Amino acid sequence: MLIVLAFIILFHLAAAILLFVATIHNAWWMVSPAGRDVIYTDLWYSCNSTCYPVENSHTVEAAYLQAVQATMILATILCCVSFFVFILQLFRIKQGERFIFTAIIQLLASLCVMIAASIYTAEKNSFHVTSLKEGSYGSSYILAWISFPMTLISGLMYLVLRKRK
Repeated sequence: MLIVLAFIILFHLAAAILLFVATIHNAWWMVSPAGRDVIYTDLWYSCNSTCYPVENSHTVEAAYLQAVQATMILATILCCVSFFVFILQLFRIKQGERFIFTAIIQLLASLCVMIAASIYTAEKNSFHVTSLKEGSYGSSYILAWISFPMTLISGLMYLVLRKRK
């Protein structure tokens, strides 16, 4: 049982780390123009050698970008909260009970990641300036999609898991 508990904790921490990196790192979109430095764009900034805010990210037309920002931050917070709730439930719930509250929080984190990545996928062409449209998805975008099934599986594991001796 201790090995299963260690695996669940490590799996949860790996999902949380992926969420942090996907939210913070500036590689959701990459453009490599011929003869120039690679330009990385994330949810807040576009960077090559210097960083500048994503154009029109504060306008009503870019509300979807703000929705991606909010849901990724919410997913990261929910993932961390569910980890602390799991640790508390390890010591508080009775033997044989399930970690339902932890599972619900983790499944909500999974839903938030899926919403954020889906919105970014659907709206990627509408918020990039013309010079940045001919690019490709970056590593942070891929990490966001990888963290979605990880948080989903983690939430399902908590749903099935029962406290034992």
